[in-house]
Amino acid sequence: MIFGLILASIIAWFLSTVAGGGSSLILMPIIGLSLGALAIPPVITTGAIFGNSERSIAYWKKINWEVIKWELPGAIIGGCLGAFILTTMKMEWLGILIALFLLISTVKYIIKPGNKAFTVRVWYFLPVGFLYAFLSGIIGGTVPILLPLYLNYGLEKEELLGTQAINRLVVHLIKLTAYTYFGILKLPFLGYGIILGLAALIGNWLGHITLQKISEQNFKQLVVSFILFSAILMLWQQRQLLIFW
Repeated sequence: MIFGLILASIIAWFLSTVAGGGSSLILMPIIGLSLGALAIPPVITTGAIFGNSERSIAYWKKINWEVIKWELPGAIIGGCLGAFILTTMKMEWLGILIALFLLISTVKYIIKPGNKAFTVRVWYFLPVGFLYAFLSGIIGGTVPILLPLYLNYGLEKEELLGTQAINRLVVHLIKLTAYTYFGILKLPFLGYGIILGLAALIGNWLGHITLQKISEQNFKQLVVSFILFSAILMLWQQRQLLIFW
């Protein structure tokens, strides 16, 4: 089982480097099947601290600090609140709304590649950073609601990855502290998270090498494909609710 988790983490973090995100989407069902649903938030969060720390260092010079200045205040509040209500709130309909937003965000990119789908002001990252961290605190993983904003704001590949990594690192540290305080983080979960985190360093390294060979346009196409895949997957996960409605 441990070997399978290590391999999954390497693959997940490699893909998340070349596509702008996605490690948690790959790891969540695998961790759920291997360790149980309660393990997903603390294990993914622990592993993500390693992966995003390495990525922050690798792309430090490319980080857009203006975006971070607006994004982090909302993310800090959202991460704390999301972790607090982890076991008390159901978010099914919100997940559907986010999936629809992601689908709409990719339409113009697909119809007219290279054009911005909508204009993004830097202050938009304050409320959206809150929403991202809030949802991340509840489900453990992350939904790619920030990726359309990064693309439409004009961040390029290393800049996008570095800026995203700093934000996620802070959010995951807040979540891990909150999980510990509220008794969600158990010692075995911490151990599995560390194992996944060390494997993430290998995936990142392989991703960095591959990223250097990918053009800016191809990178954006991969990111848009990932956003579209995420939206479809989120709708599929809520298919029973949609059918019932």
